[in-house]
Amino acid sequence: MPDKLIQKLLKENKLKKQEAGIIQIEQLLISSMHNLTQASKIQEIVEEATYIMAYNAMLKAGRALLLFKGYVPDDGAQHRTVVEVTTSILGQKFEKVTAHFERMRKKRNLLTYESGAFVTFTESNQAFHDAIDLVQGILNEVKAKNPQLELKFKI
Repeated sequence: MPDKLIQKLLKENKLKKQEAGIIQIEQLLISSMHNLTQASKIQEIVEEATYIMAYNAMLKAGRALLLFKGYVPDDGAQHRTVVEVTTSILGQKFEKVTAHFERMRKKRNLLTYESGAFVTFTESNQAFHDAIDLVQGILNEVKAKNPQLELKFKI
């Protein structure tokens, strides 16, 4: 499925090929993990900020995964493209987490562009834990094909 989706998105100019070194990918993953470390410090205090940091961690890790596969989003809906391709690459094992990633993308848009949107503690907590799962899954995917990557993930 990922190959079909990638070919479709390339044809639609939503993705483009991009060569990247492991350092670029590693930096995105480090930034993603840093977002989660920060989110863990405020998790009990500020729901919306925790939620946004969790989403940003997922987005950066998703972008790292796309870059690792040799692509970057190249359209006006880059977040949607990252979510879609991440979902396809990670497959069924991450179906629940990537479905939540998509809902978080939509909620982040509401929080950013609409008035009256808010985040509950339950939503924030679930976002944080799903972000940890997604980032860990992407890190494992990258490490499986690049064993020299020595990132340690601990939250």
